[in-house]
Amino acid sequence: MVTRLVLQVLEIAFVLVGLLGVGLWSVPAALVLGGVLGTVAVERSLAGLPAAPREEAGP
Repeated sequence: MVTRLVLQVLEIAFVLVGLLGVGLWSVPAALVLGGVLGTVAVERSLAGLPAAPREEAGP
């Protein structure tokens, strides 16, 4: 059975190979794409975390 970790590693490798291909064509485009993909990766990783407990507002 394929674990979640193996799927994440495969996804990262796939994205890096695609980013390398774009980098061979245009370095500025690869930098912009890398920034966008990095932001998406952080948002995806934070979406799986449980929400922080809320504190009640004081008077």
